[in-house]
Amino acid sequence: MSRKGKLPVAIPSGVDVKVAENVITVKGPKGTLQYKIVPEIEVRVEAGNVHVSVSSAHPDGNNYHGLYRTLIDNMVHGVVKEFEVKLEMIGVGYRAAVQGTLLDIQVGQSHPTKLPIPQGVTVKIEKNTMLTMTGADKQKVGQFAATVRAVKPPEPYQGKGIRYVGEYVRKKAGKAAAKK
Repeated sequence: MSRKGKLPVAIPSGVDVKVAENVITVKGPKGTLQYKIVPEIEVRVEAGNVHVSVSSAHPDGNNYHGLYRTLIDNMVHGVVKEFEVKLEMIGVGYRAAVQGTLLDIQVGQSHPTKLPIPQGVTVKIEKNTMLTMTGADKQKVGQFAATVRAVKPPEPYQGKGIRYVGEYVRKKAGKAAAKK
């Protein structure tokens, strides 16, 4: 059994957790999240806690025990206090703007890149180069941040590109001068 999976997930006040037919629903002040649970895992809501256990009928249930406990914990955390990822754009002329449900990124390419913002994710832009993505679903927020970063990842020579705030980019030395 997983050590992490044995720990109960505390349900804060204002959060409602329901389990019905292998689907867990977590409802809170920041939104509602649903997740389908594999049959190897049993989820019980008891006395303000969510308990995750392995079904004895399935020998492979231990593979999912800690995973599903962490997913449920992230769901409870997300509906109370949203997850946040910050990106910074470094480079001359790099900027971003939100146009309805599209994120318009201009990063030195011949055309602007427009990415659809997933439902449940909010994007705020500060100083045209700082992007803040927030949402209740940790996976959606993280995946969208990775998609935005993949448009122009930081390059190792000058450090230009889109990076997470606080990310360290190891710089390489440029070409050495030719010797005569």
